[in-house]
Order: sequence, then structure tokens, then C-alpha cells
Amino acid sequence: MNFKKLPKIELHCHLDGSVRPETIIEIANIENIELPSYDLNIVKSIMIAPAECMSLAQYLKGFEIPIAVMQSKESLKRITYELMEDSAKENVKYIEIRFAPLLHTKKGLSVDDILQSVLSGIKEAEEEYDIKGNIILSFLRSMPVKTVFEVIEVGKKYLGNGIVAVDLCGNEGENFCEKFIDPFLLAREYGYKVTIHAGETGIGKNVLDAVQMLGAKRIGHGIHIKNCKSAFDIVKEKEIILEMCPTSNFQTKAVDSIKDHPIFDFYNSGIKVTVNTDNRTVSNTTLSNEFNILNTEFNINLEIYKNIYLTSIEAAFTDSVIKEKLKKYWK
Repeated sequence: MNFKKLPKIELHCHLDGSVRPETIIEIANIENIELPSYDLNIVKSIMIAPAECMSLAQYLKGFEIPIAVMQSKESLKRITYELMEDSAKENVKYIEIRFAPLLHTKKGLSVDDILQSVLSGIKEAEEEYDIKGNIILSFLRSMPVKTVFEVIEVGKKYLGNGIVAVDLCGNEGENFCEKFIDPFLLAREYGYKVTIHAGETGIGKNVLDAVQMLGAKRIGHGIHIKNCKSAFDIVKEKEIILEMCPTSNFQTKAVDSIKDHPIFDFYNSGIKVTVNTDNRTVSNTTLSNEFNILNTEFNINLEIYKNIYLTSIEAAFTDSVIKEKLKKYWK
């Protein structure tokens, strides 16, 4: 099966984890930003996580260089446009790009400046390619709750015009959800959808909390509901969508190998799963590659692929008009 030719939907993709290494060097030269090296191979070696990461924390080190160059309106717009372009060229028809605006204020940009720049990059790519994009606002779990409220307030005016959801990400410890109940309640009242990184690093109960406390309709990763019956049950009962990222899950040691990935155990149990890249650069992957990897281990047929594609449409935080258009790519 030629997965590159098939229409695809990407629901879990981090902007700062998907920057072209060549672009990082170019922006650094234009904006006089100091990098550890300006040699492309060295920059790649720093950004791309090894297959044998020791942990999620080690994996996250690959984000330090891209964030350093994502501190101007021009760089944010360009990097967003290029992610849309790269995705469109492998036949991704819809993508939700997530990023943490507060990581891009180091040189004085306001949150509104940052949001407008990323939205501008999406719009420009939409005008040139057959792809639609939306934004998920992410917050590191280590951030003060006050700052989460601030970003939610600024982003409110773009709801339905490019911004669709909120997310929590970063290194995962136990019982992180309770701290964010109030801002995420406000976000839902405003109309934001909710997806939460949870159950990635061995703590299945975090998924249960994300659904019950924060109102998550989707879960980023969710691998370890396999070890928590209450989390597994609520995901299945409430039809919570899992955003699974096979290569990343292997790198962060959420699974020991791709063959140990529970995606099709979940699928066969009636849980709704989607396939995503997580980070195109840090994981050195594409969405086509993720399906190729799964096909090697699990021998995906066209029916399974179609079911995952249709589940991704159902799960997308977009309107019915876009969803109907996405369905037509399959006909």
C-alpha cells in the first residue's frame, strides 16, 4: 500500500518539534542567534532524538534549538508555513498544529503577536496547497496556572478562526490535572475543545483524570490505559479518541518496541485510535512513515486504514463543512 498517495489527517503534531533543520540555521544567521553549531549535520544530531532515548525528558531536549529561533513574527510564520507545506506534500489534507505560545515571548512578542503569526503561516499555506490547518494551544504542566488563564483569554477571539483547542504537555508526573481544573473549565465555557497529553509514561490514571477533571475528548498517546482498567473503561465508554504516535512512543520508552505498541489491541477492543507524527523533526518521521512502520509490524489492510482515517475526521476539532470535504477525499 502506498500510504503517501492516500489522504491523511494529522491531529497531534508539535510546531517546535517539526522545524526544518535548514530553516533553523537560516533564521539563526538572519537574526544573529547563537547556536551550538551552524553545521547542518550537527544541528540535526542535536534536534533528532535517538531511537534509544532513555526517557521522555531526554526526548524533550530536542526542542531547545528550535525554540531559540522561534522568537520573531517572521520566524513563527515561516516555520508554520513550512510545516503545512511539508504535510501537504505527503497528502495530509487536514492538520492540527499544537504549540505553547508562552515559549515564544523571550524577545518581547506578545501572545497576540505570536498567535497572529502562526495563524498567518497557516492561512498562507492554505492558499497555496490543498490542506486545512487549525491550532491547539498547549501549556507545559510546569507553567503557573495564572499564565494559562492569560493565553486562554487572548486566544478566545480566534476561536472558530484558526484556534480550536487547549492541551497540556511536557514531562508527565502523577496527579497533574487537578491544578488545571479552573482554567480548563473556563476554556470549555468559551468553546475550546480539550485534548491532554496523558498516559504516555506509565501513569494510566492520568488519562482518567484528564477525562473526568478537565473534560478531555481526546488523549495524546494514552498508551498506559492498558495498565489502568478504570482509564481503559472510560476511554472506551465515552469514545475518547487516542492520538497515537508510534515512533515517538518507542523513542520515549512508552513502548519497548513497535511490535509492543498497543494501538491495534486498542483498535480491536473498540477503542478509537488515530495515527500521528508527534514531531516530524525530533522523531525524524512523516505521517506516511508512521503508517509504513505500523504496516511492517501489523500488516494494515485498506479497511483498517480507512477506519482510522474516518475516525480522525470524527475526532478533528473542526466544523461539519470541513469534515464533509475530508470524507470526499476517500470517495
